[in-house]
Amino acid sequence: MNTEAPDDASIAAAARLKPIAEIAAEAGVPDDALEPHGRHQAKIDVNRLGAGGPAGAVVLVSGMSPTPAGEGKSTVTVGLGDALAAAGHRTMIALREPSLGPVFGMKGGATGGGFAQVVPMGSINLHFTADFHAITSANNLLAAMVDNHIHHGNGLGIDPASITFKRVLDVNDRALRRIRLDSGARRETGFDITAASEVMAVLCLARDMPDLKARLGRITVGFTRTGLPVTAGDLEAGGAMAMLLRDAFKPNLVQTIAGTPALVHGGPFANIAHGCNSAIATNTARRLADVVVTEAGFGADLGAEKYLDIKARAADCPPTAVVLVATVRALKMHGGRAKDELAAEDPAAVAAGLPNLARHVDNVRRYGYQPVVAVNRFGADTREELAVVERFCAENGVRCAVTEVHERGADGGAELARHVAALLEETPSFRPLYPRDADVEEQLGAIVRTVYGGDGVEFAPEAREQLDRIRAHGWERLPVCIAKTQYSFSDDPARLGAPTGFTVRVRELVPKTGAGFIVALTGTVMTMPGLPAVPAAERMDVHDDGTVTGLF
Repeated sequence: MNTEAPDDASIAAAARLKPIAEIAAEAGVPDDALEPHGRHQAKIDVNRLGAGGPAGAVVLVSGMSPTPAGEGKSTVTVGLGDALAAAGHRTMIALREPSLGPVFGMKGGATGGGFAQVVPMGSINLHFTADFHAITSANNLLAAMVDNHIHHGNGLGIDPASITFKRVLDVNDRALRRIRLDSGARRETGFDITAASEVMAVLCLARDMPDLKARLGRITVGFTRTGLPVTAGDLEAGGAMAMLLRDAFKPNLVQTIAGTPALVHGGPFANIAHGCNSAIATNTARRLADVVVTEAGFGADLGAEKYLDIKARAADCPPTAVVLVATVRALKMHGGRAKDELAAEDPAAVAAGLPNLARHVDNVRRYGYQPVVAVNRFGADTREELAVVERFCAENGVRCAVTEVHERGADGGAELARHVAALLEETPSFRPLYPRDADVEEQLGAIVRTVYGGDGVEFAPEAREQLDRIRAHGWERLPVCIAKTQYSFSDDPARLGAPTGFTVRVRELVPKTGAGFIVALTGTVMTMPGLPAVPAAERMDVHDDGTVTGLF
């Protein structure tokens, strides 16, 4: 069972990693497609892969609404992949790359835990193959070219007050949320975190290099004084941006502690972006494996909704099976217990939190899937508390497995793997929530009423004006990507459980014409997070021999 303070770093350090060329060979990656970055990680040149056979099935791992206690969704994803591989399925895992913001902020490392980790965890959590730096550089090159164009005469007639494209940095820094630029035309702007960059979204949704270049060129940076959109293509910036992203666009190959191949690539946050690893990594994994286990960030109302309504349709990679991760401690918190009370046994609080899980189950079913609930067991969980969840699943016809992958690796996920394997033999009827030609306002209403359980949407005056502009430019059919708190179905992080009778207020609508979606900012969610009172960075260090400590 999952303990509260696992020594994940020691487990990772003791793991015997195979040379990356051996992992690649076992996965069917030819030598000339492999670009090693050291002994245990590499990039894959997808243009040098063979055609392959039928595309592998996708298993999408999502979860109930998370809590600050952490639910271990990445750990379950890795453990499930290992368990499927151990059962004889040709399996590959596809995950997002960790952002330095959460690594040094509240969360720490993001490579799984215990015996269900992707490795080398120190490298993956810290710079890795420099993909985030390339995305940051490409983003900031475009931002610099916008201001430089204005400085040198503004031939396109850009209205400085209309510029929506921001600079980014992959560090939580609230001081950069609002800044004043005095070069060219004086204006107020700010920084976003790299995971919120439209360049990140473009890289993660592009199918190939021509698609990447086309999407980069379509990024809208602002508007002219006559109200016409100005794009990166208008500034002749797309080619240089694509050049900076040339290597970053190639998926990264690593392995789990058990030796299962994993592609770790891209890292948009699910509460402020679309929360999935790159489309090119997912589809590359489908070319190489029969089963691909991938993860959508935060709860199913965020990551899974965006995977199913945005990524699956943009990249033609709908899942065959869906897993919902739940924990006893998250159910207790949604049932009314405070974070510092979660260790005490309380089956009644577990039962009181079940409506949150039930709504996520119902939502997955609306998309045409029968989910498997994976209960990620922690050390304080009692048999009576686990039984509450198992009874709920049995009474509602939901497959359920208690997982212990953190302590037991693949063996701890064997039951979950059996349930998933059974679903892979079935043919789901994938039904997106809204049709492709739905208007942005229709999409928002459908998501809020159907997925969140709310009454509807309210637009701030600025958002209503932006909606009018979106319609005037013909962007109203782009899918909507809602930026919302991960802790609640509503836009209020304090409303836990399965709230009803609320309205979601959209304060801003930002067209991301390169990524191909409209971001709807709600509540107080920030696109540049801040550090907590005690940042995780304070416990981190590097020893004289180069060993890092404190990532977990």
